[in-house]
Amino acid sequence: MTWLNYHHLLYFWQVAHEGSIIRASTKLHLAPQTISTQLHDLEESLGEKLFVRRGRNLELTETGREVLRYADEIFALGQELMDNLGRSESGPFLRLNVGVADVLSKHIVQRLLEPVYRLPHPTRMVVLEDKTERLLAEIAVQAFDVVLTDAPMPSKYKVQAYTHLLGSCGVTILASADLGKKYRRGFPASLKGAPFLLPTMDTELRSSIDRWFDALGVRPVVVGEFADTALMKEFGEAGSGLFAVPTPIEDHVREQHHLVRVGKVEEISMRFYGISVEKKVTHPAVVQIFESARQELFK
Repeated sequence: MTWLNYHHLLYFWQVAHEGSIIRASTKLHLAPQTISTQLHDLEESLGEKLFVRRGRNLELTETGREVLRYADEIFALGQELMDNLGRSESGPFLRLNVGVADVLSKHIVQRLLEPVYRLPHPTRMVVLEDKTERLLAEIAVQAFDVVLTDAPMPSKYKVQAYTHLLGSCGVTILASADLGKKYRRGFPASLKGAPFLLPTMDTELRSSIDRWFDALGVRPVVVGEFADTALMKEFGEAGSGLFAVPTPIEDHVREQHHLVRVGKVEEISMRFYGISVEKKVTHPAVVQIFESARQELFK
């Protein structure tokens, strides 16, 4: 059996987060040459390059990013061990592993998870964003306490997991001030020929928007399709097109990106789900997420 040198992994982990050997050496109180040698030894033992140099900084290779993900989990577990043995000043922590589908709005996710910090005991969340398919594959081995997504568990997955509806809402169409002024009057018929920024075809929201346009008999001009909702908002703020957001976060998005409301659409229903291996959820933090979503965010 080949053993991993955890001292080498620690040095790698620190360099990866600091972006340079010099900054990592300051944090670790070691000579830069020592860390450089240990990194080389780790790469030799793994048989892969972990960094490439970009100017004065080091950037992770694809393998390096994969190793960093494991290192983050390893050192988080080590800290959790010390916390639960009472060796931390803050006392024992409740650990919560959350998978987040990358199609979800970052602000919706924050609103869903924030109530965890209202629990009477300290909680440490470990949040991983990824494609829904990969998250659901890992829930089978109980890698997550809950996966947040916009669709129920597909029947094609032969996994013992349960879908919990957290709530649903309509959407609001937003735009820059100039586009809002042009397309607000006569909404939604006014959207014929309007420039639109849409989610990619593999999302529930895109399917719902397309069905709504078909029902209206309206054909907008699709000027962009985005897997990243944060990037779509940036293009919306720049005046590239109109786009839809969940109504509960409309005010936040309008204020943050200096946008105006074109119109609300109740016919489009966005649904949000929590998928867990438990039929009756018992994890205190997951219970808190579910109850707060149903009673506050999607009331």
